[in-house]
Amino acid sequence: MNLARTLRKIAAFFARDFAIARGYRGALLLETLEALFGVATFYYLSRFVESPELTRALPGGSNYFAFALVGFAFFDYLSVSLTAFDSSIEEARQNRTLEALLVTQTPLPVILAGSAVYPFTALALRTCVYLTWGALLFDFTPRGANWPGAVTILVASILAFAGLGIISAGYSILFKRGNPAKWLVLGISGLVGGMMYPVSVLPGPLRFLARLIPVTYSLEGMRAALLAGAGWRELWPSIAALLLFAAILIPLSFVVFAWALRRTKITGTLTHI
Repeated sequence: MNLARTLRKIAAFFARDFAIARGYRGALLLETLEALFGVATFYYLSRFVESPELTRALPGGSNYFAFALVGFAFFDYLSVSLTAFDSSIEEARQNRTLEALLVTQTPLPVILAGSAVYPFTALALRTCVYLTWGALLFDFTPRGANWPGAVTILVASILAFAGLGIISAGYSILFKRGNPAKWLVLGISGLVGGMMYPVSVLPGPLRFLARLIPVTYSLEGMRAALLAGAGWRELWPSIAALLLFAAILIPLSFVVFAWALRRTKITGTLTHI
């Protein structure tokens, strides 16, 4: 399959999901307002919890509001990664189009990639809304930010998180019910990944656990790029760790998903709801 045909197929997935989302126009306004409420919550919380000890633990002399805002906005990429593939499969199953989609000549990686394009595009726009509210109303000013570095961290993060999401989709297609492992990953990542507080304040065993999950490196790298203006040399450890996670998780996830798909075809439960 040539590149142009692959891109057309991915664009078709995006157009499908965009057409579905366009039917819920009020949701965009509600999500924008929700972002404002979330940003305001972190701002007023930051005025309560800031202390000299906390300030010393933050990157580049930033304040707690900026630290929490970046963590909250970019942690969503892990959440979407763990739900986007599941949701796409469940929607196709409900619409009775899953089997027809999977028997086409479109390779499995293209189907999975196409299913994720719209959710990540919508999330990128939502992230911009979060940061814009912070900049306009609450003095979030990432002056001197390394924006190319931040984009590189974001791309590497999406690749690392996508592997986890595809594994989750394999569970969904096989068992067709709630995925407890997905919520376990989100719970552990929220606890030790540094979303709301620096990893350095955790006890030793939890700091070790934090080094075993990709979101820790994602948030550290993103904060270093946006809040401390870190250069490529400082960002490289986070980028390398995320690419290593991606190199392991993406091939593993395709193997798991393909096995789950074969299993459901053998048992005849592929399209069961």
